[in-house]
Amino acid sequence: MDNGSILYRRYLDGDDEAMVELIRVHKDGLILYLNGITSNLSLAEELMEDTFFKLAAKRPKFSGKCSFKTWLYTIGRNIALDFMRKNSRISDTPLEDHYDISDERNIEQDYLREEQKISLHRAMETLCSDYRQVLYLTFFEELSNAETAAVMKKSRRQIENLLYRAKLALRSKLEKEGFEYEKL
Repeated sequence: MDNGSILYRRYLDGDDEAMVELIRVHKDGLILYLNGITSNLSLAEELMEDTFFKLAAKRPKFSGKCSFKTWLYTIGRNIALDFMRKNSRISDTPLEDHYDISDERNIEQDYLREEQKISLHRAMETLCSDYRQVLYLTFFEELSNAETAAVMKKSRRQIENLLYRAKLALRSKLEKEGFEYEKL
């Protein structure tokens, strides 16, 4: 009798520590074997757990016709094949294809845009009033230079000059903070 069969016999006789030792001795090799079948390490770990759970819960009889390791790996293989057979009927597409990763990217991009807006508004607060107004009306309210001139009661040429100086001042403030805004 090999060590695995002795440990399993002790477990069947009521020694729970024998199962702990059995798992410790055989889990890594079983995981690697199951990974060869499934090509998925995390799935192989789950199937290893299922294999030892089957030993613990159902207590199948070990006949001794082969080594304990061979018997254990056969149980693991059968569990893996059953799992793969059941799941092949459910879906042929990989699990990753069921999740829309673009949603996660959109959330991240939205968050980064919000952070950029906050930084931009903080930098704009430090500018003089005319600069803040011309930038706000032009970029946030998307008014034309003529419309901005009408709101601020200035000529179109004054707005163009004011907008140019405001963008330079804002860019300078943002660069000091290590930030670049794509519309500037």
